[in-house]
Amino acid sequence: MNEKKLICHKCREPLCLSDVSFFYMGHKLKHPIPSCPVCGQVYISPELAAGKIREVEKEMEDK
Repeated sequence: MNEKKLICHKCREPLCLSDVSFFYMGHKLKHPIPSCPVCGQVYISPELAAGKIREVEKEMEDK
């Protein structure tokens, strides 16, 4: 498998996988996301945004 390393644009540090909290409609959700160990900037892939996050948004809005 040939994985590309994600690098923080601001700090030029490799991103590390860490649990990131998301808040939506009064609910807190945690998901492992690549993030910068220096500044905390996160990378949300298009797949995650269009897939899992959209799925959770729809479930929350339907309630």
